[in-house]
Amino acid sequence: METGLKGRVAIVAASSQGLGLATAQGLAAEGARLAICSRDRGRIEHAAEEIAARCEVEVLAQAVDVATYEAVRAFVHATAERFGGVDICVTNAGGPPAKGFLSTTMDEWRRAVDVNFLSVVHFAKEVIPHMQRKRWGRFITITSVSVKQPVADLVYSNAVRCAVVGLVKSLALEFGKDGILVNNVGPGFTATARLKELAAVRASASGVAEQDIFQGWAADTALKRVGQPEEVADAVVWLASDRASNITGQTILVEGAATRGPFEVQSAA
Repeated sequence: METGLKGRVAIVAASSQGLGLATAQGLAAEGARLAICSRDRGRIEHAAEEIAARCEVEVLAQAVDVATYEAVRAFVHATAERFGGVDICVTNAGGPPAKGFLSTTMDEWRRAVDVNFLSVVHFAKEVIPHMQRKRWGRFITITSVSVKQPVADLVYSNAVRCAVVGLVKSLALEFGKDGILVNNVGPGFTATARLKELAAVRASASGVAEQDIFQGWAADTALKRVGQPEEVADAVVWLASDRASNITGQTILVEGAATRGPFEVQSAA
């Protein structure tokens, strides 16, 4: 299937591992030129070397704290200088700590807003003018299934990521006239380091093995398994492609039917 991504310039944030790395690899496999970042310089440079060697595409890698506007601005500027513009931007950031509400702190709340919401604002402010000049763009956020159904022990994520969805809807309405599509991907339980962290928290609280926690998550899906990062990446690549040219302002869930919809029959208490 022709995606139209060959030669496109794509930014992927937090792409040294997990969902971000899988997304960068998926876009590179379609021939996109990449600008990738994370806070860990060594890890992001290693990821860039591997992607460039495997996919034979140009890759720019920088250490960036996406919670800092000036850092994002400099990264986008470097990307545009290197590649002549920006066509695609995929925002992504590590999730806040897993804990219940009464264990939260105000510093952690502020950090969650900075990293998981304002980072999206930072990238949008910087990349949208480049997309407007080309009258073509794809702005895609990676959040969580928590934007549709809250996840226990993830109160920061449950609250802050919903703000991203509101921003996605707003940007889609404002910039559709410029040929810019804005969408969100909400992964469910996916085999990443983040999920292992959550499993450890729940296992410690309940006194059961982490493997039992994973099995419980798998049992809650229609497919009876947790997802893989590459499956989330495939959804992002499709939204970035020419094949999704009439999709904007949407949240695409990649969660194996784990969420409970309004038509699901609930058992009586």
